Amino acid sequence: MDNESRIGDLKETQYQEIFGVRKPTFDRMLAILDSADKEKHEQGGRPSRLSVLDKLVVTLGYYHDYRTMTNLAFDYSVSKSRISDAVKWVENTLIKDGTFSLPSKRELVKADTPITVVIVDATECETERPKKNKSSHIQANKNATQ
Repeated sequence: MDNESRIGDLKETQYQEIFGVRKPTFDRMLAILDSADKEKHEQGGRPSRLSVLDKLVVTLGYYHDYRTMTNLAFDYSVSKSRISDAVKWVENTLIKDGTFSLPSKRELVKADTPITVVIVDATECETERPKKNKSSHIQANKNATQ
């Protein structure tokens, strides 16, 4: 997959649709990750099999489309653990930068912050099915052979 040329051809309106973020946000994320990758490999080291752009696309695909890591690994011809490492690296790098971090627990617990509680009933519901007995099976079998 050559993501650079494919993403370069996208219109601004398509970014939200495909990645779940707008183009300026995508570009900002990519700039933060590029600088972190350059810092990481300043002293040398083996280059990653996934480019920084690929790591960002994988992470956004993982969160936006709910794709499995196995599915993403197949698309990029790498192992599932490499996809997992890429997603963790992107998350940690963006959080460490501070541009994309959520408020801390302390801020959420402050008295002036309104707290909304949402309760979701996720209990299992039993599905009604017809009773199985011998007579219905035998009758169905007799009808099928005649």
